Amino acid sequence: MAGFEVAGRRFRTEADYKAALRDQTRIEKIRAQVNMEQPGEVITLYADMQAGKHRFETAVGNDFDDEIYELAQEFKRQGYTRDSRLPDASDKKDRLPGRWVKRRDKENRRTGGKVRKRDSVAHREPPGKNINRNTADGEIDGQMQKEILHELKKRERRRKLAIALCSVGAFLCFGYFGIYYYSAGRTQTNYENLAQLKENVGAQTGTLFHQIHYTEEEDIELEVLEEYQTLYNKNKKLIGWLKIDDTNIDYPVMQTVNNEYYLDHNFNQEYDKNGSLFLDKDCDVVHRNTNLIIYGHHMKSGKMFGSLDKYSSEAYAKKHPTIQFDTIYKKGTYEVMYVFRSRIYNEDEVVFKYYQFLDAASEKEFDSNMQEMEALSLYDTGVKASYGDELLTLSTCDHSETDGRFVVVARRVKEEN
Repeated sequence: MAGFEVAGRRFRTEADYKAALRDQTRIEKIRAQVNMEQPGEVITLYADMQAGKHRFETAVGNDFDDEIYELAQEFKRQGYTRDSRLPDASDKKDRLPGRWVKRRDKENRRTGGKVRKRDSVAHREPPGKNINRNTADGEIDGQMQKEILHELKKRERRRKLAIALCSVGAFLCFGYFGIYYYSAGRTQTNYENLAQLKENVGAQTGTLFHQIHYTEEEDIELEVLEEYQTLYNKNKKLIGWLKIDDTNIDYPVMQTVNNEYYLDHNFNQEYDKNGSLFLDKDCDVVHRNTNLIIYGHHMKSGKMFGSLDKYSSEAYAKKHPTIQFDTIYKKGTYEVMYVFRSRIYNEDEVVFKYYQFLDAASEKEFDSNMQEMEALSLYDTGVKASYGDELLTLSTCDHSETDGRFVVVARRVKEEN
């Protein structure tokens, strides 16, 4: 992967890498031709880029475009135009702060380039102001005093308004964080209680069966594992439990007819922006898919899959090589195999989409998917899978790019009960 990096950006294919190199060459030529310290040249460059004179193919070019946009806007805010030009850097005597350069440029345009002596305070007469030139000791006449007082009152009103707005903003921010941490604490308590119910095996009396109807000819009756019976009776959407040792990932896994409901609902079916871990709607734990995919939010508080991206470290993966995922019918232990970053692609993009890999119809198709994931993997775990193995994929958001995803793929290594 290091060989496909340009200007701090990584590229998955050689074609994208070469396009990035072309962008970098274009940018170097532009920097050689344009003095980035000259406002007029920067603003002109930005106008040319807007007009399509300079076109880029990759994110490297987009970064440069953003840089020029921000620089041009800053110069414009300072009052510069395409015709503005600062003194040459070599002319040390004429190197002035930006606001003085602008004042001088304006003065030069007004006087035709001739240097005019500064008006003294006593003789300066702003347009539209009627100054009494005969006032003693610099006394300002009554009209000027009224205008000054009016301006001071305006400034005081603006100051009070700014303080009021800042106070409201601070109140809203504290309120938001208060609600956020209250919600996070409530979520933590709820899931701790659920975990306690799971551990209290034997609280459920009798044997619980879950009858599933697939077709008119096929009725499957399965026994829910004893430790999940109480939880299953509380919410029939429970499909399993996911746990990674020495982490906060110890949650029930839900499944419903869509992949939206549990984005913002908890186990108790209450609104909760933490959401829940949930199994892809098209996965089937009875007629087992090749690959089961579990989704969860990457919460800043660390809840749900907030700590999953720790697997980006190979050292962390070595300390946490296994994942426990039980369906409500069968236990399962999985060994981490691949860790990679991806994203959600457009439907018409011809590229490996891990979230569409649920079943492999043949050994060739299975091997092809394995090769794709191995090529994306951040490191080699040494774990491989063969056609017929059962896989588990954990997926969460990755904010390093738009619609980015962080993915951990594991292989089932043993079966219990």
